[in-house]
Amino acid sequence: MNKKTICFDLEGPLSPQDNAYEVMKLIGAEGASIFEVISRYDDIISLDEREGYEPGDTLALIVPFFLLHDITEYDIARVSARAKIVKGAEYLFKRLHAEDWDIYIISTSYAQHAYNIGNKLGVPEDHIICTNCSFDFEKKKKALAKKYLHTVKKAEEDILALTLYSEIESDNTEQERIVKRLDDFFFQQLPALGFDIFTTRVMGGERKAEAIRAIVQEKDIALHDLIVVGDSITDYKMLKEVATHGGVAVVFNGNEYAIPYANVGLASADIRSLYLVCDAFERGGKRKVMDVVRNWEDDQRDLEDDPANMNLSISYFHNLEDADQRRREEIIKIHKQFRMQVREDAGKLG
Repeated sequence: MNKKTICFDLEGPLSPQDNAYEVMKLIGAEGASIFEVISRYDDIISLDEREGYEPGDTLALIVPFFLLHDITEYDIARVSARAKIVKGAEYLFKRLHAEDWDIYIISTSYAQHAYNIGNKLGVPEDHIICTNCSFDFEKKKKALAKKYLHTVKKAEEDILALTLYSEIESDNTEQERIVKRLDDFFFQQLPALGFDIFTTRVMGGERKAEAIRAIVQEKDIALHDLIVVGDSITDYKMLKEVATHGGVAVVFNGNEYAIPYANVGLASADIRSLYLVCDAFERGGKRKVMDVVRNWEDDQRDLEDDPANMNLSISYFHNLEDADQRRREEIIKIHKQFRMQVREDAGKLG
């Protein structure tokens, strides 16, 4: 059994596009605003560790708006078809395939997007664990109570009003407004109308960690035999699971929600540099990886004088395992620069 195993998040490390965000833009500019507010709500209640809720459940929360605006599974696939691949990913995957690495994708993305990107990178569907969004939208819409669409429309109007409040209010007041209105909509109004938002089971948060545990059990390997790559709040539990059990957890252009839970950081516009980690891991496991990362980081520290204005043509490795709080904050600023360059609009999402 092949023990060289690596698991990737998809949106961020492999494709810059947040596909659900782009699908919501089919509604128009309002769709982007709605998604951003719901994404913020997702961050807030995820960090509060709301029982029964996992980071990334945004992809369940936006389904009512798909139904309201007649967005279909075809639209999800159509938007995915225009998605780009992160620079260097095709090169990296070609080398990993040639060297007989077992590659998995564990993605919050809807299956239509995850399978599309996975296919481009040569990852079979049985190695892609993602969010299944394959119910009949038209049938679902017809089965709903007549009051349903009116309720969703009113929620949509209120969410758009929340974006106006956020421009003039403090963060705390903004958060309180968001949580109060969306709690009422998702957890009171919709259930009262017979709509269970969580029939769409999103692959995020603890579910990604569960997927990691299932992979090592099926392959009869240990968590310290894994490399896992992520970048955002949906990945932090997966990163933590691997890092705390002696494996290598890499954040690629990560945000403040992911970086504290990994042991290796890679800030770059090109992911091919990750091959250095994979090669070191094969030669000497995590210890060799950390040696390579420390040496790389030491050689480049003089290039980090201004974390807010980095040379974006260079790849920066970071030893997160030994970073104190001040150093971690510097690294977050560096990753943010690359994140916004590579992911553009999607870079601001949690």
